[in-house]
Amino acid sequence: MIERAGVSALVQAANLDSDGEALKSRELISMLLAATPEPFSRHQFTPGHITCTGLVRSPEGGRVLLVHHRRLDRWLLPGGHVEAEDAEIWEAARREVREETGARLAADPQPPLISLDVHGIPGKGPEPYHLHHDLVFRFQAVAETLAISAESRALAWCAAEDFDRYDVPGNVRRAWRRSR
Repeated sequence: MIERAGVSALVQAANLDSDGEALKSRELISMLLAATPEPFSRHQFTPGHITCTGLVRSPEGGRVLLVHHRRLDRWLLPGGHVEAEDAEIWEAARREVREETGARLAADPQPPLISLDVHGIPGKGPEPYHLHHDLVFRFQAVAETLAISAESRALAWCAAEDFDRYDVPGNVRRAWRRSR
């Protein structure tokens, strides 16, 4: 089971440079961890819940792995909800990357937390609009081979010079810069 105190310490220790949005997200995530009953439950909608994302660098290190998210119709980093079987918070990000992309990742017992991002998710069915309090971990791919999942329309290895073509969001661009 993931320990709230350990995640809180990891969030506080994250090197976010002078990224004002990530620093504000740290405050919101810290409040979520301190003041809500189930911060890791995908069923806690007010004020939201913790999610985990993987910024996966290509084997040569010059590109980032993007998924074209089916529901949100945007190019994003792979990621998703924390599950009960995730022993550590970064394992949720690793699992989501593997499920969504089939990427083979280098062994890393504790990948670095490189960004934080709180963002809104539109309601769908019984789920109301809510916030994802996202922790972004850096991973290194060992091969370029990928396998698309039902959650995505496409996968792409994207170089920084192609970010505009893929309409890569600002939080991903800032995380990419910190991932180097």
